[in-house]
Amino acid sequence: MKCKKEEFIEGSVFHFYNKTPQGKLLFKTDNDYLYFLTKFKKNIKKYPSEVYAYCLMPNHFHFCLRQNTEKPLYRIFNDTFTSYALHYNSKYNLKGKLLQDRLQDKRITDDSYLILLCKYIHNNPLKANLVEDLEKWKYSNYLEYTGQRNGILFSKELIKTYPDDFENYSSEIEEYQKYVDEKAFTDLLIDYE
Repeated sequence: MKCKKEEFIEGSVFHFYNKTPQGKLLFKTDNDYLYFLTKFKKNIKKYPSEVYAYCLMPNHFHFCLRQNTEKPLYRIFNDTFTSYALHYNSKYNLKGKLLQDRLQDKRITDDSYLILLCKYIHNNPLKANLVEDLEKWKYSNYLEYTGQRNGILFSKELIKTYPDDFENYSSEIEEYQKYVDEKAFTDLLIDYE
């Protein structure tokens, strides 16, 4: 469900996501992913927030963020995608919009749902059969959760608040993969097709 503008208040947590029309590629090369992440890192400074989880996929993306300012968090994506669309269309000699719909967002108010959402977001490359091991997918902050990388698009807040849920995160993801009933997430999921 799309959030109302008045829901974007300091301290609120959101799941942002979108996909391309007809499974077209949003990111074709490593440089496309890096360009997007560079712009996102630049724009997040204008809209202070905590990055709980993110994953860029070939035809869609997911971000779970906490808003740390009065400035509405969706503006990060407006700024980032304006720049990225210009870059992408110029690079590939294309015209038009990249995404199927307007930015999708869902406010997260339940902590247990938030923890499952992070696992869902990080599990996307495995579910889409893009990798056999999540450590091989470099376009998410899964590696920060497992202590293998020290990137800036990562907040340690969840790990500090819920240490039992993130203590052995790679095992937690394996359990998630085996047992979660993804039908409970149908209103927020965008599958790789």
